[in-house]
Amino acid sequence: MEIHIDRSEEMRLRAELQKRTDPQALRMSRYLSLLDLSRTPGSPLYEITERTKKVPSLAQFDIIDIPELVPTNLMFDLFDFPADHPVRSTSDTYYVDDTTVLRPHDTVFWYYYLHHPDIKARIAHNESVGALCYGKVYRKDEVDSRHMNVFHQFGGWFIAPDATPVTPDDLKKVLTEIAQGVFGPHALVRFNVDDFPYTDPSFEVELNVKGTAAEGPARGEWLEIMGCGMPKKSVLKKMGVEGYHGWAFGFGIERLAIASMALPDIRLLWSTDERVKKQLVLGQPFKEVSKYPPVVRDISFVVTKEFVPNDYFDLVRDIAGDVVEEVALIDRYENDEKFGKDNVSYAYRITYRSIERTLTGEEVDALHTKLEESTKTTYGATVR
Repeated sequence: MEIHIDRSEEMRLRAELQKRTDPQALRMSRYLSLLDLSRTPGSPLYEITERTKKVPSLAQFDIIDIPELVPTNLMFDLFDFPADHPVRSTSDTYYVDDTTVLRPHDTVFWYYYLHHPDIKARIAHNESVGALCYGKVYRKDEVDSRHMNVFHQFGGWFIAPDATPVTPDDLKKVLTEIAQGVFGPHALVRFNVDDFPYTDPSFEVELNVKGTAAEGPARGEWLEIMGCGMPKKSVLKKMGVEGYHGWAFGFGIERLAIASMALPDIRLLWSTDERVKKQLVLGQPFKEVSKYPPVVRDISFVVTKEFVPNDYFDLVRDIAGDVVEEVALIDRYENDEKFGKDNVSYAYRITYRSIERTLTGEEVDALHTKLEESTKTTYGATVR
């Protein structure tokens, strides 16, 4: 069954966001406007989503689509994230205002699902329920071939009355089915103990990678692909449900796609180049269409110690878009006599490389000069 949520408050917040002209608002509006590749036929992320939905243990589960702008009390407080957890920080999460964020993970669907009238009625009749949720999430992150600040997650859960046996082995069976549904019947997975604020016990799931790109994990290496566990009863109680237990999981869809195709660069998943798109087939190792040459430029500057690198990575993305391949820290240096006790020097090596064409030195120089100027005006930095 498709579960639809009232999104009028989200639409109001989006409209308010679009009226703003500050860089953070413009940035968030742009991210929200990007395609949801998990719902875009032809994308390997869509194919992974469809394969997962068809796994026998999940085939009858409800599908819920939730807001992308979520109140912090639902996103964090209900899920027992401690006050000092990094995900609450403005250096990790995009805040629309003091009490609303772009969802950094999709586990919040538990709340929306349990508060839907149809599901509340089923819970009142002591029925078992299960749901799947997928789509874009947003998280400030570094710039390299494996990370983007807009990516996709797929989550699922099942809860049943306490009288119905539900064990970690049930969860492991489902996740093995998912791995084999995406990677083939011979896919090997293993489970390690992990720790999440809202599940206990918790596990990480690792996949044995059979074939990868040269830049990726070596043949036969174990690659973490998802987290999972048994929802805490204290968390369920805060959502208004008692006398139930179950299991839950969540994974980054890009991570599975990269492993399946030995993909050397996450940006390829967004490519509109037909030569690239033809290569994006699950289970088929990606073959480089053309490895365009990189253009490397360094930037060093002195800023106050309040400088947040993840915010700077967003600025680089604003300036250079998808032609920036990597931003690598070369040096961080403090010298009270030289820079002042409240200041620090950073040096980054920026690799510019398009996945679709050769960049000219002139256009890279223009981008880099713009970045230098924006670094000065945005952070009051002294570029060295």
